[in-house]
Amino acid sequence: MSTKFKILIINGPNLNLLGRRESSVYGTMTLADIEESCRTRAIELGVELEFFQSNHEGVLIDRIQQSKQHSDLIIINPAAYTHTSIAIRDALLAVDLPVIELHISNIHKRESFRKHSTISDIAIGQIVGMGPKGYLLALDGGVNYLEDSRP
Repeated sequence: MSTKFKILIINGPNLNLLGRRESSVYGTMTLADIEESCRTRAIELGVELEFFQSNHEGVLIDRIQQSKQHSDLIIINPAAYTHTSIAIRDALLAVDLPVIELHISNIHKRESFRKHSTISDIAIGQIVGMGPKGYLLALDGGVNYLEDSRP
């Protein structure tokens, strides 16, 4: 089992409404349900998790900047900021931590403006379209990456 890695899971705008919005796209699990399933997996993996959600770009950027001292990896579902926020991209580059980009829906099968990601080319991986279980896949993949990167 791995040593204790610290993983930060960041969720962007409107993800606080999971379970109550567009269930045909995002499913019926709430963000609290997703966090609970991730906490269970984190115990199995022997890692620490921190969750953060905001609807505000600047607040997300502030939290990303703070992660440098406290995290080994970031999993981020930037939601709509995926397609528009150079500032979030720059914050992720500035902290120089491995990043996994995550989306509940398959952004490549949706509206044309959703197909472009400002983050995908700086991420170690991207998980899309796997529903809420994508968070568990990102967590597993992140731990594998960290274990493989260990000196």
